[in-house]
Amino acid sequence: MLHRVAALSLALTLSVLLLALTALPEEPLPFPVGTALAADEPDDEGAIDEEIAAEGSEADETASEPVPSDGADGAAETEDALQTETGSPVPETLTVLLPDGTVEEMELEDYLWGVVAAEMPAAFESEALKAQAVAARTYTCYQTAREKSAHPEADVCTDYSCCQAWMSREDRLAAWDEDKEEEYAAKITAAVNATAGEILTWEGEAALTVFHAASADTTRSALDVWGTDLPYLTSVSSPESEADTPNYYSVVSFSAQEFSALFLAAYPDADLSGDCSGWFGAAETDGSGAVLSVSVGGVEVTGSELRTLCSLRSPHFEVECGTDTVTFYVTGYGHGVGMSQYGANTMAAAGSSYQEILAHYYPGTVLEGSAPD
Repeated sequence: MLHRVAALSLALTLSVLLLALTALPEEPLPFPVGTALAADEPDDEGAIDEEIAAEGSEADETASEPVPSDGADGAAETEDALQTETGSPVPETLTVLLPDGTVEEMELEDYLWGVVAAEMPAAFESEALKAQAVAARTYTCYQTAREKSAHPEADVCTDYSCCQAWMSREDRLAAWDEDKEEEYAAKITAAVNATAGEILTWEGEAALTVFHAASADTTRSALDVWGTDLPYLTSVSSPESEADTPNYYSVVSFSAQEFSALFLAAYPDADLSGDCSGWFGAAETDGSGAVLSVSVGGVEVTGSELRTLCSLRSPHFEVECGTDTVTFYVTGYGHGVGMSQYGANTMAAAGSSYQEILAHYYPGTVLEGSAPD
């Protein structure tokens, strides 16, 4: 397998840091998720914190990825809500729980500047940034229509594991290289302004526009990942590749003793005696090739659970057991549902508009709103 050789140099540097912040347990919807959440979104030249910075100035991962929380099903309408033609609420302002614990009221478009700046590298193509702006705005509308017990005092928060990543303009400018500040800030502003008021709807309601960093040839369906069928979150092709996606292939390796200790701490009923070559059964995969479940030491675990436990970048992995090693060969980054950010950037570089990108990754949704001509 050629990509294994190409990926070996990445082995241990990616093993523990990367995915504690991006794993998504398989749970039914509805769930208030961060949109690539996050998470599953690439970050460039400075990040929200050191963990995200480890994902790199080369934009190898998302700052947020969907993580289920406790949100209720109810729809909370705001007094200043605007209405699209189908009646889906697009708030003019919203309340935001900031990292310091304070709550601030913001204009929606000002808030979105901080989301797009945190969620996607400003070095990406302009049409990809516009697609991100629409996805973020749509997800915000989805969130504000659902009361969240995690922060009932605010519509949204800045925790990527709950809502969406967000950075203040000051922090974002400080994190960029000085010679790029003006250019990058202008690109983010242009993406938000060019799509102002636009959201994606499904049957008249804001769609659940989750996203992730990079797919492995195709995206995954919400049905396969979370057990709920959302027709616009289905599996579609995605054009990114090793050539345009940093760390598209990665390797995580353990000694047999390390893996045994790690796995047994989480699953004490597993039998990991004998040679490690007999520990793993045949994996069940979905249509995209992601692992749905696999038997390890006689215990059935999901691909998402094993991904989290072993800090793998995605559930698209193969396992190889050597004499005394357990090695995971991983493709892509993120849960794989919805828009692939690197895929969107590849499409934009090839000439696709943001409308075409959104229609591809969220098929059947309707783009509504009042973007300027």
